[in-house]
Amino acid sequence: MTLDRRSVLRSSARLAAFTATVGLTATCSAATGGDRRGDASVAARSQPSHLAERPDPNPDPGTNPGPDPGSGPSPEGSEPSAGESAPSQPPLAPDTPLEVVTGPHSRPQLALTFHGQGDPAVATALLTAAEQRGARLTVLVVGSWLDEQPQMARRILDGGHELGNHTQNHLDISAMRPDQAREEIAQCAQRLERLTGSMGRWFRPSAAQYATQMVKDQAQQVGYQHILSFDIDPLDYTDPGADTVTRRVLKSAAAGSVVALHMGHQGTVAALPAILDGLDAKGLHAVTASELCS
Repeated sequence: MTLDRRSVLRSSARLAAFTATVGLTATCSAATGGDRRGDASVAARSQPSHLAERPDPNPDPGTNPGPDPGSGPSPEGSEPSAGESAPSQPPLAPDTPLEVVTGPHSRPQLALTFHGQGDPAVATALLTAAEQRGARLTVLVVGSWLDEQPQMARRILDGGHELGNHTQNHLDISAMRPDQAREEIAQCAQRLERLTGSMGRWFRPSAAQYATQMVKDQAQQVGYQHILSFDIDPLDYTDPGADTVTRRVLKSAAAGSVVALHMGHQGTVAALPAILDGLDAKGLHAVTASELCS
């Protein structure tokens, strides 16, 4: 379905105005030395096997790579009722950088962040495991997943967790033209706002740990004032086994850490209770990225 480009621009401007109202109040750490992406070492981060089959990363900018969010019937009860909105998150520190890699090291907290995609039953089991231990997660969702599983947006928020944007199709955003990158970000933002009343505070680039300057610029044009990177990557999407995922997370976890995990992997679900128990033994508690930087 061909997008009306003026509608996309109007929507992006509306989203920017919405996010600009977010108040800020404490401290987080950014990547040092400017753009930390560094040639092929970060942007070329391998795609998980379950994301291998994806649309052309360079579509015609005049076409919509994803389905029309307003087309087709929605599953009964899958979308929020009129007026339902995302719960508010605490304000951030006034010096919170554009790209957050770690949070403050002065509090016994860290953020477990998740690539939001995969079997909804597996994702729900993971959320339930976190909730049973009082942990709150940050889920950066892929927009095309919300098109298929719109009920998961509210399930995540209703569990006390936080939602963010991980692009519409999870392609290599660093390799796109600026207009293509902006559209990937804007389409996911539109899904989030339609389903929850908010496009979320955080954007995470797809297929990259750090954002290039181009991606930062496009995210800001859409209305995201903060990009969420990470400092711990246990490579759970390679399915190394629950014990390995647990060991990798606990080996590096420290106050302020931001851990990158994936919802759609059974090994990650199996690892989560042991991860949370291990964090508790280290005196650390899992909070949302906004709580970490509040």
